[in-house]
Amino acid sequence: MTKGKLWFLAVTAALGGFLFGFDTIVINGAEQDIQRLWGLSGSLHGWVMSAALWGTVIGSLIGGAISDLLGRKKTLFWVGVFYFVSAVWSAFANGPQAMIIARFIGGLGVGVSTIAAPVYISEISPPESRGKMTALFQFNIVFGIVVSLASNLALSKILSQNVAWRWMLGAEAFPALLFTALCPFLVESPRWLAMKDTAADTTTVRTPFWCKAMTKPILLAFLVAFFNQLSGCNAINYFSNRIFQMAGLGRDSAFLSSFGLGSLNFLATFVGLWLIDRLGRKTLLLIGGIGYLISLFAASIGFAIENGPLSVGCVFLFIAAHAVGQGTVIWVIISEVFPQQHRAAGQSLGSFTHWLFAALITLFFPMAAEKFKPSYIFAFFGAMMVLHLIWVLTMVPETKGKRLEDIKL
Repeated sequence: MTKGKLWFLAVTAALGGFLFGFDTIVINGAEQDIQRLWGLSGSLHGWVMSAALWGTVIGSLIGGAISDLLGRKKTLFWVGVFYFVSAVWSAFANGPQAMIIARFIGGLGVGVSTIAAPVYISEISPPESRGKMTALFQFNIVFGIVVSLASNLALSKILSQNVAWRWMLGAEAFPALLFTALCPFLVESPRWLAMKDTAADTTTVRTPFWCKAMTKPILLAFLVAFFNQLSGCNAINYFSNRIFQMAGLGRDSAFLSSFGLGSLNFLATFVGLWLIDRLGRKTLLLIGGIGYLISLFAASIGFAIENGPLSVGCVFLFIAAHAVGQGTVIWVIISEVFPQQHRAAGQSLGSFTHWLFAALITLFFPMAAEKFKPSYIFAFFGAMMVLHLIWVLTMVPETKGKRLEDIKL
């Protein structure tokens, strides 16, 4: 297969990440208008905001089995269908219950895409470029975030608050149709085809996923996803408008700052893509981990002393550190550390962990914001990142430049 063809396949599959980023972040611009329009309490609003994430929990739980059963190509096609249905339904939702269902369906697509797309790309990529090719998924996530924030900003300027949020949520239907139309042009993963042939061979011995030999990759997949969310990245992504207003910005400035935050995320991800096959996965986690500590504890101080510029600046620094470190590395390293017969299941475990904690944090953040000062919330995330840095230093292996079959933990 030619290099150009490989990149076409990787970029097309990674468009699932674009829809992931668009779908999960587009609610940021709509959430306060929805809460005000329907008079939602903090707890019910938490369920509306986290509905998509609970869908990702279920999608990530079943996505490995679906990807192994149907193949990577067919799975990605159906992911596109789910994104489209969710976008249209969300735009026409007439109450919180309908919105929860619509967002949950989109979340199912997100959860499955976080398994099928990174696994597909890692399985078709050569060792020397597997890091940046698989990280295209993350690149497209942040690209989707930027586009959704730009769309939200534009729509907030030209439409009334009671109408703009519907267009914000419905805009996803257009890229969802494009992705679905491109999926038939993918070729199936040769490693999945080989695994399917092996599975049909009754003489082949298959080892169970939950066994002593799998302890290290299972722990790595769990912890990289756990620490990813306990950094507070999705609390900031989903509630950046609210957080910026806590720091003293007005509504329009908060929208503009959220767009700037997404743009920085996009640019910093370029840096992560450039470095991941040069410096390696572990080094990027160390760089990002140090950035976490500086930005989170400084943001906590900024909110405590009511210094808005310091608080806002530290949120931007946090996103840059996240994009270069955990944001670039997470989907790559999970897709690398499991043997072929358990790769989709391992990706499912990591994705499930990621989305479970993302859902919990998003569910409880509106309530936490009502009960605790933002300085306390940022200090909590900073404390968790002390543990993250210790884990990276003592437990994370380096996988750069190795064939998937040669990676042994």
